[in-house]
Amino acid sequence: MSNGFALSILGLSIVLIIVMCIQFKINAFLSLMTACLLVGLTTGMPLGKIGGSIESGMGGTLGFLAPILALGAIIGKLMEISGGAERLARTLIGAMGKSRAHWAMLVVGYVCGIPVFFQVGVVLLMPLLFSVAKEAKLPILQVGLAMVAGLITVHCIVPPHPAAMAIALSLKADVGKVIFFGLLVGLPAAALAGPVFGKYISRFYDVEAPLAAATGTTKTDAELPPFGITLFAMLFPLLLMINKTVFELFAAKDAAFMPVVNFLGNPIVALFISATLTYVVLGIGRGFSLETLGRQTEACMGPMASIILVIGAAGSFNRVIMDCGMGDALKQVLTAVHISPLIMAWMIAILMRFAIGSATVAMMTGVGFIMPVLANYPTLDPALVAVAVGAGAIGASHVTDSGFWFVKESLGIPMKAMYATWTASTTIAAVIGLAGVLVLAQIV
Repeated sequence: MSNGFALSILGLSIVLIIVMCIQFKINAFLSLMTACLLVGLTTGMPLGKIGGSIESGMGGTLGFLAPILALGAIIGKLMEISGGAERLARTLIGAMGKSRAHWAMLVVGYVCGIPVFFQVGVVLLMPLLFSVAKEAKLPILQVGLAMVAGLITVHCIVPPHPAAMAIALSLKADVGKVIFFGLLVGLPAAALAGPVFGKYISRFYDVEAPLAAATGTTKTDAELPPFGITLFAMLFPLLLMINKTVFELFAAKDAAFMPVVNFLGNPIVALFISATLTYVVLGIGRGFSLETLGRQTEACMGPMASIILVIGAAGSFNRVIMDCGMGDALKQVLTAVHISPLIMAWMIAILMRFAIGSATVAMMTGVGFIMPVLANYPTLDPALVAVAVGAGAIGASHVTDSGFWFVKESLGIPMKAMYATWTASTTIAAVIGLAGVLVLAQIV
C-alpha cells in the first residue's frame, strides 16, 4: 500500500465522518464505526481482522476508562445536589470582592469543571452566574466568558475528564503528570481567554440574561456544605494521582511504601476513594438518605452512555488505522514535514475540532494521527503531547459544536456576536495552551 493511497483513504474517512456528523446529523458513534469499516475494507485488511481491530480498540480504550467515568459522574452529581459548587462560588467571591467576581467565577469554573462535563457545569453554575453578575454590577458577558473558559479548558486538558483521560492512556502518559502539566498550562490559558478577554469584548456587546436563567433560585448559606470540606472532596482525587507522580520522581522505586503510593495513585482507586468520601461528606453528611443517593447515582449514569460510545468508537478507529498499515505511511509523511510533534498534535486537534465540532472526537482522532510519529521522539514526554492535543481541542468552537449553541442559549449571546466572543475565547485559550506546552517542553 503506497503512502499516497493510504493518505487518500484516511482523508476520505475523515471527510466521511464530517459529512455524516454535520450534513446528515448522524450520531458520531455510527459515523466513526462506518469510517472504521471503510478504512479496513479499502486497505485490504482480512475481514476477520477488521472486527478484531474494532473490538481491541474499543476494549483497550474503555476497559480502564469506563469505571473512571462512572466514579467521576458520581462525584459531580453529589457536588450538584449538595450545593458544593455554589458554596465554592460564594466563598471565593466574598474573598476576592465583587469587582473581581469574574476572576472568582473563573476559579469556580476551573475547580468545578474537574469532575463534571462542560454542559453539566454550565447548567449547574448558570443561576449563580446571573445572580453574581447582577449583584456585582458587571456585564454578564464578562462574568460568563470567565466561567465557561474555565469549564472548557479543564474539560479538554485535565484528567479525569473522559477525553483527557483517554488520550493520556492511549499515549501511555503518566496521569499525574498530565494533570499537573494541564493545570499549569490551563490556568493562564483560561485566564486570558476568560476574565481578560471577557472584560475587553464586553465593551462592544451588550448581553441580557435569558428570562429563565435570570429567575433561577439559589440556596441559603445554611443549606450549603462548608467550603473546606467541599474543596477537599473535589480536589482529593487529583491530589492522590499527583502525589504518586511526585513520589516516583523523588523516592526510590523499591522503597517499602511505594506499593501503597502506587495503589492510592491509580486513577480508578483514587476516584473510588474520592467518590466514597464525597458520598459521605456531601451526601449522607448533608442529610440525604441512602435511597435518595442511590436514585441520584443511577440517574447520573445515563447521560454518559453516548460519550462512552463515542470514545470507544474513536479508539476503534485509531486501532484500525494502526493495524491496516496506514500508521506506517502516516509516520513517514508526518516525519518528513519536520515540525515539532507538539505543534503537529495541536494543529491536528484544532483542525478536527473546527471540522467536526466535538472536542472528544477531535482529541481521540488527533491521538490516532500523532501516535505513529512519536516513536521518532523517544525523549519526548507523552504527557506533554496529551496536553498539546487537549489544548488544540479547546479552540475553534463554532456552529459544528453543540457546546457553541449551549453557550449561546445559556448566556443569551446573539448569534452575530458568538464568533467574536465564544469562538474567539476558545481559540485564545488554545493558542495560549500551545505556548504553555512549548515552554514546558524546554524545562522538563
